[in-house]
Amino acid sequence: MTLIITISIIAAILLGINLFIWINPTFGAKAKYINQKKLEASPNFKNGKFQNLEETVMMTSEGSRGGAIKKFIKGVENDRPNEALETIVFNNEEFLKNDTGITYTWFGHSTLLINLNGKIIITDPVFTKAASPVPFLNKSFNYENEYSVEMLPEIDVVLISHDHYDHLDYKTIVKINSKTRKFIVPLGVDAHLLRWGIPSEKIEIADWGDSITFDTNLSFTSTPARHFSGRGPKDRDKTLWCSWVIKSNNEKLFFGGDSGYGKHFKEIGEKHGPFDITFIECGQYNENWAQIHAMPEQTVQAHIDLKGKTLLPIHWSKFRLSIHSWTEPIERAMKASTKNNVLIQNPKIGEVASL
Repeated sequence: MTLIITISIIAAILLGINLFIWINPTFGAKAKYINQKKLEASPNFKNGKFQNLEETVMMTSEGSRGGAIKKFIKGVENDRPNEALETIVFNNEEFLKNDTGITYTWFGHSTLLINLNGKIIITDPVFTKAASPVPFLNKSFNYENEYSVEMLPEIDVVLISHDHYDHLDYKTIVKINSKTRKFIVPLGVDAHLLRWGIPSEKIEIADWGDSITFDTNLSFTSTPARHFSGRGPKDRDKTLWCSWVIKSNNEKLFFGGDSGYGKHFKEIGEKHGPFDITFIECGQYNENWAQIHAMPEQTVQAHIDLKGKTLLPIHWSKFRLSIHSWTEPIERAMKASTKNNVLIQNPKIGEVASL
């Protein structure tokens, strides 16, 4: 009898978890939203999933995997700010006043609001308190100033790099829809947006190498990244991940999303560079998963490979998703930039900056 009760309890828990995943829209698309034929037509979709350009493993050091997991759960010294992080009140009027050149504001992690010759672009917008389907996991740092979708100007393009929770946020996407003209996303990520009620006519999708023209003076080209995708237990690598080349008549920007270091940076630089500014991930790295998240010194090298003029390291200063000090990413990147004569910017969160 005890065995039957135990089995029943376990079965009920598993059923509850599966129902939670199935019903909760945060987890994203279900099978009925996925256009499998569209995915299979991609040369980057093989054996039922998307592939990186070069062999990539999630965890490269089997011997220390257990130690890394224990450290992640326990945390390390200074892995979160002890006090509310100093930030700047976002000045919408100042941000919008320039209709020529590049103006941007960084809201932490990979969320950048960009004014490119009067066109307004936002990358991987996340304005919720947790990079997770549940509010008590991967909680964001405390900031002196709060930032929200409501404070943003009208958006021309929401640009998404991949479907992980710290880059594609359900609540933010639903809120930002009413003030957005277009969502430009990698192949397959449109399925999540469709489930969340974004009209299909507002969504543009791209495979690596595809270019999307927003108007005669602005285009977005999907370029490779070395990473992975997935929001639930059964959808690993079912949608594409990418970096983006943003090009106007006179300016070129690179938004890297998430990526381990690889040959693709030099190839992108040769084909699309030079870039006025590169926004490249610098944070949430570890030697155990270095092939999917670049180390800070590799961030600087990627910028050099891309033929970038100014580097802005991103993907830090908002979430603790790895086992390093929260300030270590920028400290190491600044040191590597000095060593390699790279021009690096480190604006405060919320600050309006220009090139």
